[in-house]
Amino acid sequence: MVDTQLIPRGIKDQRVLNAMRKVPRHLFMPEPIRPSAYADMALPIGEGQTISQPYMVAVMTELLDLKGQERVLEIGTGSGYQAAVLAELAEEVYTIERIPELAAQSARRLAELGYGTVHVITGDGTKGYREKAPFDRILITAAAPEIPAVVADQLEEGGIIVAPVGGRLSQILVRSKKVRGLLAQEYQVPCVFVPLIGEYGWKG
Repeated sequence: MVDTQLIPRGIKDQRVLNAMRKVPRHLFMPEPIRPSAYADMALPIGEGQTISQPYMVAVMTELLDLKGQERVLEIGTGSGYQAAVLAELAEEVYTIERIPELAAQSARRLAELGYGTVHVITGDGTKGYREKAPFDRILITAAAPEIPAVVADQLEEGGIIVAPVGGRLSQILVRSKKVRGLLAQEYQVPCVFVPLIGEYGWKG
């Protein structure tokens, strides 16, 4: 996967590549689809949700520019795979999932695999997680019409948010850095994610 999909498509951060080699992607999805675990595609994980294609996971992770000491907030736990990749690269990860069944499955899976620095919270991710704010990095793994202001407020000065922003059917990946309290945005690549549902996202 790393050699055939990620490196040829421009992923250069060696720490990200090593994390993608290490995390067993197949263990984060239902058994019937595990034979396709390392294919270059998003796959269904139940409850109407998906696990993102490996390339998109790598792109989003690389854009966070993690050095190893960061506290990261992930909005949209899903299978827990992205959280595991983040845990290989950051000091601590808080990840929020609105669907209780997925949150419970991911928490159990991450614990079994030894990812003790990942904390899974069940709740509305569009509100962020003020109890542990501010965060050095924030990753939104569902499509938002815009980055919720309440989430941006929980980002440390100089920190980075990466999120797919746009409509329900297509988005563009946006990397935003907090500079003097405002988000300086850089537009990256087109993408398609499931919608971010919640009080400050899509309404269902």
